[in-house]
Amino acid sequence: MALELRPNCECCDREISPDSKEAYICTFECTFCLECAGKKLRFICPNCGGELVRRPVRPAAKLVKNPASKVRVVRSEPCPTR
Repeated sequence: MALELRPNCECCDREISPDSKEAYICTFECTFCLECAGKKLRFICPNCGGELVRRPVRPAAKLVKNPASKVRVVRSEPCPTR
């Protein structure tokens, strides 16, 4: 099963392209931009408490058969500042 490659940051709703090296995820695929992951969250997921790590980039040729998700996830509450 492939990663969803969600299209946005759950904190600030910033667009995150599937080829971005500034996307961070936890083991549940909660997705955050580098700025929110580092500055606000200190690389700890506000949803599960797990570590946020850089999301791998899926090669463009593989996106044809396994496209990135178009489903946007945004937290209902603001992200905490740690």
